[in-house]
Amino acid sequence: MKKNKKEAMFYEKKEGDTVQCHLCPHNCVINENQSGVCRVRVNKEGILYSENYGEISSMGVDPIEKKPLYHFYPSQGILSLGTFGCNFMCKFCQNFRISQQTPKTTFQTPDEIIEQAKKRNIMGIAYTYSEPMVWYEYVYETAKKAHKEGLKNVLVTNGFINQRPLKQLSEYIDAANIDLKSFHNDFYKNLCGGRVEPVLETIKYLEGETHLELTTLIVTDHNDEREELEELFKWIADLNPDIPLHLSRYFPNYKMEDPATPEKTMEEAYKLAKEHLNYVYIGNMRSQAGQNTYCPKCQTEVITRQYFKAESHLKNGKCPECGEKILDNYSK
Repeated sequence: MKKNKKEAMFYEKKEGDTVQCHLCPHNCVINENQSGVCRVRVNKEGILYSENYGEISSMGVDPIEKKPLYHFYPSQGILSLGTFGCNFMCKFCQNFRISQQTPKTTFQTPDEIIEQAKKRNIMGIAYTYSEPMVWYEYVYETAKKAHKEGLKNVLVTNGFINQRPLKQLSEYIDAANIDLKSFHNDFYKNLCGGRVEPVLETIKYLEGETHLELTTLIVTDHNDEREELEELFKWIADLNPDIPLHLSRYFPNYKMEDPATPEKTMEEAYKLAKEHLNYVYIGNMRSQAGQNTYCPKCQTEVITRQYFKAESHLKNGKCPECGEKILDNYSK
């Protein structure tokens, strides 16, 4: 047990020393000296503790485009930090050394993190690299204090969280990128160890609460069928066609050795998505295609990007040619 353990939020005591966690939809029933699916919420003598509170596995200043967030203060830097643990077990995880293993960490208090962000004169803090929802207590306390200091808070998450903790945290969140891995439960069950419905509920709630962007990793023979992709794109469009969607190219990693998704597949998915959505991007490809932002009304290139560097041609967040509003969140 790490010395910086913190009693967890959102759990109830059951018979004997058993507890049930209500942070995420797994709703794990946890016996004494055991953990939930996430590996970091542990039952000690009938009290549920967060074992990763303040334990930082990775930290650095990133461009906001790397989250990826393309419509939230382009070209600004953000202090990014993560811990270890995850409530998914994705077979293709790129960060499995911190999601499925326990790496070396350093401890920092929320106040220390906020002070670092302020000293660097950057816009805020991103909770990323690992799944921030299983780091809930630390993220909640840090975000609440950062909000009071005028800093922005960003979540990069799989979106697998129950509604009550989501609503409590979202009050202090300014932007989020959610992985919508597939539109079918078979993908979530077989490759991730989860379900899609709670993720869709998270997306629907946050769309009206904060700046929202989505990422979908396209994996050959698993979620690249045209029918499934079109179903997913239409669902997003029905919610809001202005939600930026990042299509990410799969590469073999962790427990999956399937070959990388062909670039042609990515390009076809991009064209299909553009039939339904106003802002679509491609990630994990060297090609410049799918990187820039175009006005959905007149097709003028309004933001040019290269290697996570963005050059905005907007005027007060609007297209310089036709005046169409593109961004609500931009640096003046």
